[in-house]
Amino acid sequence: MACDTRPELQTEKTELTSLDVEKSVLSHALQGLSTRPPLTTQETWTPHASPGSLDVDGATALKPQEKEHVEDSPSRSTTAIPSEDSGSETQLDVPAEDRRKSIQIVLEQSGKRGEYVFTSKDPVFQDALQSGIRQEAEKLLGNEKIKNKPRDLIFTQQFTTFDRQNSSAAHSPFRGFFTLFWIAMGFILTRVAAGNYRTKGSIFGDAEILHLMVDRDLFVMLTTDVAMCAASSFGFFLHKAIAKDYLTWNGSGWLIQSLWQTFFTLIIIWVTFWRHWPWTHTVFIVLHVFVLLMKQHAYSFYNGYLSQVYRRRNILKSKLDQLDATSAQEMTDQASPTAETLTATGIDNPNEGDLTRRVSSGPKYSTNLSKEKSEIASIGQAIEAGKPLDEEQIDAFRRVLNTEITILDEELRGKCTTTDNVYPNNLTMANFIEWTCLPTLVYDQEYPRQERVNWWYVAEKSVATLGVIWVMIIISQAYIYPVVVETVRQRDAGMSLEMRWKEFPWVVSDMLFPMLLEQLLSWYVIWECLLNVLAEVTRFGDRGFYGAWWNSVSFDQYARDWNRPVHNFLLRHVYHSSISFFHLSKMQATFFTFFLSAVVHEILMFCLFKKVRGYLFVFQLLQLPLAAFSKTKFMRGRDTLGNILFWFGMFIGPSVITSLYLIV
Repeated sequence: MACDTRPELQTEKTELTSLDVEKSVLSHALQGLSTRPPLTTQETWTPHASPGSLDVDGATALKPQEKEHVEDSPSRSTTAIPSEDSGSETQLDVPAEDRRKSIQIVLEQSGKRGEYVFTSKDPVFQDALQSGIRQEAEKLLGNEKIKNKPRDLIFTQQFTTFDRQNSSAAHSPFRGFFTLFWIAMGFILTRVAAGNYRTKGSIFGDAEILHLMVDRDLFVMLTTDVAMCAASSFGFFLHKAIAKDYLTWNGSGWLIQSLWQTFFTLIIIWVTFWRHWPWTHTVFIVLHVFVLLMKQHAYSFYNGYLSQVYRRRNILKSKLDQLDATSAQEMTDQASPTAETLTATGIDNPNEGDLTRRVSSGPKYSTNLSKEKSEIASIGQAIEAGKPLDEEQIDAFRRVLNTEITILDEELRGKCTTTDNVYPNNLTMANFIEWTCLPTLVYDQEYPRQERVNWWYVAEKSVATLGVIWVMIIISQAYIYPVVVETVRQRDAGMSLEMRWKEFPWVVSDMLFPMLLEQLLSWYVIWECLLNVLAEVTRFGDRGFYGAWWNSVSFDQYARDWNRPVHNFLLRHVYHSSISFFHLSKMQATFFTFFLSAVVHEILMFCLFKKVRGYLFVFQLLQLPLAAFSKTKFMRGRDTLGNILFWFGMFIGPSVITSLYLIV
């Protein structure tokens, strides 16, 4: 029987009803967050399984146990949940100065009678809530590991560390150092401008780097960038074809997408060589092509998984239609041909609790029931074979199929609060364009959003972006460009490698401080300024673009914290995918992830210096033994020493690597 590919989900644009699992997950996740003794009934709150129980913006809806007290309560109040390292609030004899900080949360009316929403911007609370939800979801789902399913990532509403909207940053005891840094930058710019005026007669000097950026092929570069963005929509049209059953993802879809991604990357890199672009153009285009590559991969492979779930759901619905058309027959005393299926499925005597907490009866991505070995496959084969079934067996099969279809509907829904973005409704050009602009590399159907755009904030961050780029240009022009020009001149003049090696320590020392500044400023302009501009324009709520990487005690911690969008992409699409598809161990998957990252970094160096040396590749892989060393017994508990080793590497690494590419 042909499968009906039309979605059977609800069509109303209203909030979908949450499963009981969500209530249990949230209640378990909140357990243990507070050691506070029971409050009075007026102050006591318990999770309520409502459509907003896990809201899209990261807020959690709560319902009071005693409704009659709510109407007299204020519309907005605050309370505190002791943090993980806080003491119990019953210890009233503890001096105030010795008490540890509490976590501030805000309770607000949700607009529905008897329902409240609490929010908290405290990172400790958010991390605890995310971890609790993830762990309890795994427990309630029987720790089911789906081979082809991308790893879930929980998005929450948060701000970056240095953002003025971050309340914890505004009250940081180190905010004075942040002010001092920018005052120092102002004095550096003044010193450079004065030197340029003294020697060149202009505060801008010769401005060679600025001329490199604007004098040649600027329009061609911008046109290429627009063409890249347009070409990245290939995956969107591929998935439209998959949704219409012209082809399947597991059949040829994934291969077509992979070949396209390879072609897309290589052709853009070839353009940078063909046009003989300066390093400014090359760095921008190559970095952007890798961003678009990750965007395409995340979009296509996540929707590819959903397409398989959608096809399986339609197949099971067709089996259910076949079952409904089957007439019950009186069975003899001989063993039923499907008795084993009933027993194995565990529904010969089901109860409501079992069905509520039931896990999937087969792989959610499988669409070939004839080759699948599961309870659902056995039921499907029995229905397809037309075996005689009595009324009890038909009812049992119907319960199993309906439960499985419900589970697949939940998988297709994901975190969606309405049907608008449920697969395949999410396959629209508007959704794809929005995804392309969002400051994340992990695709999901919905994200936490701000209510409105603060255009003053956009202007502020845009000015900061341009200002920091201008500072970077001036520092490069004054302190890095002369060293690079002199090193290239020596090599072009025929200076032997031995003589150039003698200059190596001096080149490193000349670029030591400016390269550190450029590294810090380039990180700040991208992860603090540019991504926040994109987040504000798109109303993207989860702005955890980085962690406190400057406090890293090991290089693996640095790899996790300094660039969260790329880390999350590698975690879902490289690390976990390599374990699922290639059956690698965790250690092997970690090495493969670092290896792939090192290859990408070396490709960037190849495009920049037009030669393959492998220096950055080697230094990237050296992070693995350094990370292993940080976990040894010798380093255990020596966080200060670990942070010293980390900053020593960050201080000398960029200048050493750059000097190696210039000298050799």
